[in-house]
Amino acid sequence: MKIKNICCIGAGYVGGPTMSVLAIQNPDIKITVVDINEERIKAWNDKDLNGLPIYEPGLKEIVQKARGQNLFFSTDVEKAIDEAEMIFISVNTPTKTYGKGKGMAADLKYIELCARQIAKVATTDKIVIEKSTLPVRTAQAIKNILDNTGNGIKFQILSNPEFLAEGTAVQDLLNPDRVLIGGEESDEGKEAIDALVDIYASWIPRERILTTNVWSSELSKLVANAFLAQRVSSINAISELCEVTGADVDEVSRAIGMDSRIGPKFLKASVGFGGSCFQKDILNLVYIAKTYGLNEVADYWEQVIIMNDHQKNRFAENIVSTLYNTVSGKKITFLGWAFKKDTNDTRESAAIYVADALLNEQAEICVYDPKVSQERIYADLDYLNTRSPEENRRLVKVVKDPYEACQEAHAIAILTEWDEFKEYDWKRIFDSVIKPAFVFDGRKILNKTTLNKMGFEYYAIGS
Repeated sequence: MKIKNICCIGAGYVGGPTMSVLAIQNPDIKITVVDINEERIKAWNDKDLNGLPIYEPGLKEIVQKARGQNLFFSTDVEKAIDEAEMIFISVNTPTKTYGKGKGMAADLKYIELCARQIAKVATTDKIVIEKSTLPVRTAQAIKNILDNTGNGIKFQILSNPEFLAEGTAVQDLLNPDRVLIGGEESDEGKEAIDALVDIYASWIPRERILTTNVWSSELSKLVANAFLAQRVSSINAISELCEVTGADVDEVSRAIGMDSRIGPKFLKASVGFGGSCFQKDILNLVYIAKTYGLNEVADYWEQVIIMNDHQKNRFAENIVSTLYNTVSGKKITFLGWAFKKDTNDTRESAAIYVADALLNEQAEICVYDPKVSQERIYADLDYLNTRSPEENRRLVKVVKDPYEACQEAHAIAILTEWDEFKEYDWKRIFDSVIKPAFVFDGRKILNKTTLNKMGFEYYAIGS
């Protein structure tokens, strides 16, 4: 089966970049990314490409190459569904904020809406692909909706979870560790799997393309994120132990990471993980385990989240205690707001929660981030609903110059590991801040010896 026309529903962090790479690697396939969010589609169609809704190194160049050739962004969802032979569903699956499973289960309302719209519009057989991160056996729910349309149309449901990491998404897509495709073991299912395998095989070696049943594919995505987050929380737990024993967490990480059974990745201690996936997926895994009565399994994975929250809280508490047990009326500079470098994504960023804790102590915060907008920062704080929007804007200032941000600060906190922070003129910053001068490095990226010689009192996670 040779696919000629693909539709992707959802122009977010997975849909946009993934389809852009698919397009440049498969120039004979027309790919249309659709979304009901008109502003988002307008941003993807930005003429000079400087207004793309997502910042990822290399993404602008890929979109520039493919857009208008075989890659299109549109709000005409029904037309794209009707014309496509293969449909990717790449919409949000946030944690439920209501009803059964509130605070843990994935909210599948957008998935169901997509399935019902496909069922309503489709007039020809379709391959429907789960790209969103979903609970195990969601494919069956989608299939039940599609198979009961009464139109006599045949649908094949595949699971194809994305394993890209924000900040390196383009490289992850161009050179992935693996591509995972799950489908039915029937002849029709195998034909659908082969059609998707052929698309990826245009640039990915076939030995890296894994095929499984649908349930294994769906669960693998949750488990992959859970294992990565577990490593972060594990080394963060050790970082606290290092601080009270005199050990250095970087030296511990290096020592254990040289063990081939462990490896060095995701052993960098920090103020905590963020992003759209780790917490959401672990909570989903916890909920699934609880629904099956696997309480010990649920408790095990929930501890990963508890440790991550603890790390953010204790970072904020250390700032307060070091500044003589009060930050009321004191200016605290935040360098970084994104949850990691090389992205403008702030979802579940540690900065949000550290800021919230300090604002509760009546601190005055000044934020600089090279890629995150002022509007996004205020929206993140307003979403917590801890204070009024007016109070957030009174207590938090966002500036576009890092040296301005640091001017007359009582303390500087590093919340994102942007490379540029290491290149700043820290002597100039020292001369501009209130003394004694404190730096709290939540990403452990600065040189302690250098800053101490300048006169800074430097505190880093895990040392």
